[in-house]
Amino acid sequence: MNIETNQFLSSMQVNENLLKGKSRIETSDFKDSFKTQSFEDILKDKVRSDRGEVKFSKHALSRLETRNITLSDGQMSRLNEGSNKAFEKGIKDSLVMVDELAFIVNVPNNTVVTAIDSKESEDNIFTNIDGAVIA
Repeated sequence: MNIETNQFLSSMQVNENLLKGKSRIETSDFKDSFKTQSFEDILKDKVRSDRGEVKFSKHALSRLETRNITLSDGQMSRLNEGSNKAFEKGIKDSLVMVDELAFIVNVPNNTVVTAIDSKESEDNIFTNIDGAVIA
């Protein structure tokens, strides 16, 4: 441990240095070998990876088909990102806008419940949501 800077070495770093025959280990030896992340950032990354990609309900799949809506890889990525942002903010039912496409997402289940091409929608009124994300 480097007492002046309050930095601790991982057991892997200590073992590596002992195998190399170093008798004194300084954390400065490892400054560039690891990135410092806050606990919050690590937790958010873990939650995002555990949530995976959004799923589509039967109703949403039917709407995509009848409205001839197809998503590019980039749009799908932004839809997932929007769902994750809504999750981080504690939103339960979110409107996620991707270009001219509107998706209602049940955020806790990570499921798209309906999809609308906003150009085709007459009123552009969305009810029963508690948040919106423009992705």
